[in-house]
Amino acid sequence: MMRRIAIASVLLAAGCAGQQQATKPGAPTTTEERMRITNQHPFDVAVCQQTPTSTLTQPVNQGILVGSILAIRPEVMECLVDPKTRGDGTTTRVVVKTDVTEQGGTHTISGENLTPEGSACIQKVVDTRVPLTALPKGSQPVQSESTFVHEAANSPSVKFGINPGSDYSGTVRLAQTNWCECYAGFANKTPPILKANVDLKKDTATAAAITFDPVGNPAGDQLATCLQAKMMALPAKLETDQLKFPYRFIHFNSKATEASAELPPELRFFQLELERNQRSANAAIAFGARSNAAEAYDAIVSKYQKTKDWKLVDELKSKCQALVNSAQGWVNAIDAQLKVDQATLALAQELKAKDAAWGDVETKSQEVIAGTQQDLANAQKRLEADQGACPKERK
Repeated sequence: MMRRIAIASVLLAAGCAGQQQATKPGAPTTTEERMRITNQHPFDVAVCQQTPTSTLTQPVNQGILVGSILAIRPEVMECLVDPKTRGDGTTTRVVVKTDVTEQGGTHTISGENLTPEGSACIQKVVDTRVPLTALPKGSQPVQSESTFVHEAANSPSVKFGINPGSDYSGTVRLAQTNWCECYAGFANKTPPILKANVDLKKDTATAAAITFDPVGNPAGDQLATCLQAKMMALPAKLETDQLKFPYRFIHFNSKATEASAELPPELRFFQLELERNQRSANAAIAFGARSNAAEAYDAIVSKYQKTKDWKLVDELKSKCQALVNSAQGWVNAIDAQLKVDQATLALAQELKAKDAAWGDVETKSQEVIAGTQQDLANAQKRLEADQGACPKERK
């Protein structure tokens, strides 16, 4: 299972490939490129839920560590949206190496095409979201190495200096991480797509006017009102008399648990890919939690077998129940992952009916489902074995 999690994290879509190609390094060469409004990239509102991973309060093992690092992918990738965090290359590779021992733990950031600002941003994310504590005395060291890849042509990538409209759009996109209060009502669902109409004028420090098209539901209209106020506070610079253009807010939510029916099919595909990343992370953490529970139960069983102390019976029962509960949690986590896989396959088949090129995605989705089903079967067998290992009451 751990190997498939690693593969899934590498194959995960970069966020919005194909939705808006980032401008390649270098100045625009054609009139069309110079006039086109860019930098209107999707925003994953999961970055607004930056709380420490609570599972790290228990002893860290390989599953918990791998899952916890995988879970912070939205924040790591968000660091790389800002051009200050990336070099001139089109591909940025980030490696997070984690070492945990009896003396403590450290995250080390390295990579290619990564600036000092980029390293500092990612270091802050991993230190805050995946805090490490020393392992219990006598524990073997735990290590992990996770790789994140940002492609400028596919991943959200702001670039300044193209034209005033693109520069203002880039300022909006980078500011979204500071507008989390606007997204407070979308912890478990994906916000709607919004269209803002931007009016910039010469010699004004901010936008002259910003209006939003009606959304059609209270939550969406409330979000538009909040974003409108935030946009009006941003600096704007224009040398010509006036510039009007639309800004399209596209939102994803890696941590969504509700279906995003309002998204177009192509965007739903990327939303499901982001959800799967989180489900894979949850499954890895659950696998690690079950391993910890098994070690704790084995330890008390060994102690009881040596001492035959009847006073340990209650502890035997409680630790075995904890083992069963953790195994059930592992089963539930993989089952949730399977549901996302099945939804992805159904969507790929829907898109294939319109475009045969989606056939490759359909095939890959079927392979992923087969792997997840095997993981689920293994977890269910382990759950049954754990249930059978618990002490039985004699009547």
